[in-house]
Amino acid sequence: MFDNATLFVTGGTGSFGRRFVRHILEKYKPRKLIVYSRDEQKHYDMQQEFDHPAMRFFIGDVRDLSRLTLAMRDVDYVVHAAAMKHVPIAEYNPMECVKTNIDGANNVVQAALANRVKKVIALSTDKAANPINLYGATKLVSDKLFTAANNLAGNLPTRFAVVRYGNVVGSRGSVVPFFQKLVREKAKEIPITDPRMTRFWITLDQGVEFVVSSFARMYGGEIFVPKIPSMRLTDLAAALAPKLPQKVIGIRPGEKLHEVMCPADSSHLTLEFGDHYVIKPSILFTTLPKFERNVLNERGTPVSDGFEYSSDRNTQWIDAVQLRELLKS
Repeated sequence: MFDNATLFVTGGTGSFGRRFVRHILEKYKPRKLIVYSRDEQKHYDMQQEFDHPAMRFFIGDVRDLSRLTLAMRDVDYVVHAAAMKHVPIAEYNPMECVKTNIDGANNVVQAALANRVKKVIALSTDKAANPINLYGATKLVSDKLFTAANNLAGNLPTRFAVVRYGNVVGSRGSVVPFFQKLVREKAKEIPITDPRMTRFWITLDQGVEFVVSSFARMYGGEIFVPKIPSMRLTDLAAALAPKLPQKVIGIRPGEKLHEVMCPADSSHLTLEFGDHYVIKPSILFTTLPKFERNVLNERGTPVSDGFEYSSDRNTQWIDAVQLRELLKS
């Protein structure tokens, strides 16, 4: 799919973007691979790391529609990874979060339509399902913008889908580097918000591979959700700091005890496939194939009424020993 194609990644200098670029260059032969980001230092660092004739680096912000439209010219596939992701920072700077996560998402849609891009996948988060914080609320709006964008395409070839997954092991925004920093600094204890807390976990490589597979599977309008394991926060702390006592500090503003990726209210739209779920769009104004069979001819089955895919009711779990092995790899 990606051989001799032009790919475009917003937020491409971030943790996901760098791993996605590496994956594409190792597995495919793209005509161009465009990294779009507003951080010039990260651009410079990435240029030193990826010395490849297909690489292009564009300084730009997803808030800037004209720059985004220009940079997306002659692009075949887009991954929208740019976002404000830190929950407390978003709560303190709400309009900045709205401008990036909502206005920026809408700009990506408009630029993709203007340039007749083939397929667009936007990265989402478990916090977009039944959101209780601003970050999650803006990503829910972003998800709606991308799934509904298929109804704007008309006769254009452009199709949009969303990939939603949980916390990424080792990414800069996850709790893993924070706990590792405390260990390096010889902290006397590890702070735990609540011993009951659970989270979904996925590695960067798994996230990249799932996005790539979703490009191959998508018709347009789907929210793809991988089946990934859950972990208790206490087990995470034990894996990273086995010798340190844990101190319960209470849930922070905007945090949940458990995260959800397929809400019960969407169970009538949810299909289960072998290694993932698909949430179908709620409104279809265009004629699309039935989602029960995807482009790869994989067959999905409707989930039971009231089904909810949440981190506390998950059937897959990892413990401290398994996480340590995961971090080594």
